[in-house]
Amino acid sequence: MRRSTTTRQGGIHVSTHLTRRLLQLYVGLTLYGVSSALLVRSGLGLEPWGVLHQGIAERTGLTIGVVSIIVGALVLLLWIPIRQRPGLGTVSNVFAIGIAMDATLALVPEVHGLAARIPLLVGGILLNGVATGLYIAARFGPGPRDGLMTGLHRLTGRSIRLVRTSLEVVVVVTGFLLGGSLGVGTVAYALAIGPLAQFFLRYFAVPEAAPAEPVTGAAPAQAILRG
Repeated sequence: MRRSTTTRQGGIHVSTHLTRRLLQLYVGLTLYGVSSALLVRSGLGLEPWGVLHQGIAERTGLTIGVVSIIVGALVLLLWIPIRQRPGLGTVSNVFAIGIAMDATLALVPEVHGLAARIPLLVGGILLNGVATGLYIAARFGPGPRDGLMTGLHRLTGRSIRLVRTSLEVVVVVTGFLLGGSLGVGTVAYALAIGPLAQFFLRYFAVPEAAPAEPVTGAAPAQAILRG
């Protein structure tokens, strides 16, 4: 009887633990899309991949959220030759962020004047830090872009800093040439997102559960955030 009670309690603990992780994952991904939309509405510059998404959207007529989904899927295909292993969070990242982004842009109108744009920029960057901490701490696998970075780091032996910087320079330049928004917000994001994400990653850290927990293909969060 005691063993049965212990087993039942252990099962409840694992179930609650998994529920929390799933909640963090999808809340984090949704907030990430919201934060990216706020950066778009600020008109003061986007995060590196956002510059690329916006540039492609300008050229194709697709919404920036749809472009984000397409680019995420294409980047995920690049995981095949570098033998990266996706998790639930990886696949969810491809779709959830783009959907949340387009939904937010449909609700939040364009703003004019720095008095309105600056709060949107600051709020977008802060919310992005919260969102990044939430979904990475859930440990369901890195997003397609972060996984590409860690995969290239493992394959080439180059530092995370060098691989990340190289990727983001290529992405920003390509996006800017296509018409993406590059500005003070891009610089502010680059300077602030590392410390913010590291802080919220610790704040939202989920304690380890039983060994029976399913494998999710998660990459070390420190490798993703280390810059």
